[in-house]
Amino acid sequence: MMETALTRLVGIRHPIVQTGMGWVAGPRLVSATANAGALGILASATMTTDRLREAIREVRSRTDAPFGVNLRADAADAADRVSIMIEEGVRVASFALAPSPELIAELKGAGVVVIPSVGARRHAEKVAAWGADAVLVQGGEGGGHTGEVATTVLLPQVVDAVRIPVVAAGGFFDGRGLVAALAYGAAGVAMGTRFLLTSDSTVPEAVKARYLTATVRDVTVTRAMDGLPHRMLRTELVDSLENSGRARALLHALRRAAGFRRLSGLSWRQMARDGRAMKHGKELSWSQVLLAANTPMLLKSAMVDGRTDLGVMASGQVAAVIEDLPSCAELVAGVVAQAEEIIGELARGGASMRT
Repeated sequence: MMETALTRLVGIRHPIVQTGMGWVAGPRLVSATANAGALGILASATMTTDRLREAIREVRSRTDAPFGVNLRADAADAADRVSIMIEEGVRVASFALAPSPELIAELKGAGVVVIPSVGARRHAEKVAAWGADAVLVQGGEGGGHTGEVATTVLLPQVVDAVRIPVVAAGGFFDGRGLVAALAYGAAGVAMGTRFLLTSDSTVPEAVKARYLTATVRDVTVTRAMDGLPHRMLRTELVDSLENSGRARALLHALRRAAGFRRLSGLSWRQMARDGRAMKHGKELSWSQVLLAANTPMLLKSAMVDGRTDLGVMASGQVAAVIEDLPSCAELVAGVVAQAEEIIGELARGGASMRT
């Protein structure tokens, strides 16, 4: 048991978080992570509210350990999802975007730990001032929507700026990274791609195989999805999207957005509200907003349907150094054991450490 401010805050045994990846972080992966002593985060943005309640109960049936749910703070039905979490006794609320002070207060009043994700120091300062219990900070190495600042630069900035536990994300996959994050002052690490590439992940084997063969050059950042930087594996689809004319790209986006509307249970009005929220504070055209609505279906094509030719495979840079598919229990135990060994060696003066 490696105790930190994060483990004490949420009641887990090890300072490791499995991130809420859409179409990936379902009940099986989340419960396996929780049973391994880490914090599993259920991805809810691609679920209807009814399915969210079912998924929470399914996780609860598989584990007695704490777990969390990831929400989109700007979603039209965010308040309904928060109510479900509170009713179902979820321990942690994770947010991809900063929740409002009112939402934070409601969750904290119900005893839910609030951990927003941020990509800049000023964002961390803002949510800390609003009452967030901890913050997850992702550097540019992380998968999905990402920033330009490396974790090794961004993390110490945030640690120095706030007085709440900081969880480091972006570029972590083993015990060495955990020790480095702790040395920077973080209370733990969060990993997405590393948990995606486990035997407990429901991602189709053909897709996992594609990740395992990726090199550093195969992990790229593109703006073809929605005009914002998005880190993923480079595929023929990515090349096609980058080279498509705007009219063709928008036609495909509209069709896939309609598909996501049916799966999510959202109305066109709700999706339009979400689109306006996405535009807020960002220089996005309505064309880019429509392309953003396309992204969930492109992710589903790969992560659920196994179509490496038609789907998008969000990926952190660490995909290039991952070579195996351990269970969550094996992964967490291995990360902690390696971290403890390194800390022990450092305490002994690093006698047997490489120099």
